[in-house]
Amino acid sequence: MLLDMLRFLLGTVSHFFALILLLRFYLQVARAPFKHPLAQFTVTLTNFAVIPIRRLVPSVRGYDSATLLLAWLVTLISTLVLLWLSPFPYNFAAPQSWLALALLATLKVFVLSLYLLMGALVVQAILSWVNPYNPLAPILDSLTRPYLRPFERLRIGAVELGPLVLLLILQMLVGIPLARLEWLLLSQMQMLM
Repeated sequence: MLLDMLRFLLGTVSHFFALILLLRFYLQVARAPFKHPLAQFTVTLTNFAVIPIRRLVPSVRGYDSATLLLAWLVTLISTLVLLWLSPFPYNFAAPQSWLALALLATLKVFVLSLYLLMGALVVQAILSWVNPYNPLAPILDSLTRPYLRPFERLRIGAVELGPLVLLLILQMLVGIPLARLEWLLLSQMQMLM
């Protein structure tokens, strides 16, 4: 029971921190306004870890690779600890299991990115009904605009269906092929024993 609570707490905190790091990365990619309180919160919460890593890892083509690397490292370490605390046996001695673990962390960062996009879409849809001039709207628009562009013409009257279609696609992607890929990676780590 105590071990389950520890795994839950570790998974929740590590996923939250990785999500905040990914939000910082994607806000920079989308060139979102950094004077917004959400952007300032993100920067303030992650500066303690990002600034030292940034001294070692340069940006690549203008992208903050240190923040992305840190999100991957947080996911890798939390996945390793969670698997180590798991009741199922995993073999970490074989080099193939470390490769599978690195791929699993990469997959989890990708899935967290998709969850971040889904959350932005849901909040943006709710705000468009309740308060379309909310100060959060420009940030959400800068995060979701590139992904909604292919679905701009999906309308019924004045109702945009693009966010709904994109949400369904993202949920199917997370639910079927990415979950299967995660299962294959985890089973590969168990078979190496």
